[in-house]
Amino acid sequence: MSNRMALGKRGEDIALQYLLKKGFKLLEKNWRFHHKEVDIIALDGQDLVFVEVKTRSNERYGSPEEAIDNRKQQYLIAAAEAYTLYRNPDVNIRFDIVSIILRADCYSIDHIEDAF
Repeated sequence: MSNRMALGKRGEDIALQYLLKKGFKLLEKNWRFHHKEVDIIALDGQDLVFVEVKTRSNERYGSPEEAIDNRKQQYLIAAAEAYTLYRNPDVNIRFDIVSIILRADCYSIDHIEDAF
């Protein structure tokens, strides 16, 4: 596994634990939609939340959430539509971003609810 992939997986694990502690209920992790995936799909109360996790080791190229451009947002919206057709949940849909800066054994986390 490459360093970049390992960093991303560790960030997803940290994000999931963070969300579970906040009371989210995990429905799917790394849910596949065509050739891409949604990092985390969870319930937060009555909201069905599609979570994009972005992890970086530093902010040299900007904050992690800045990497989620319009194209990525449109993909996540399409994935949410496909998932709701597949599962037919009767809930509100929300898109969150969990942004993580991970250095050695410490990290900072920023949970952006209803990001777009």
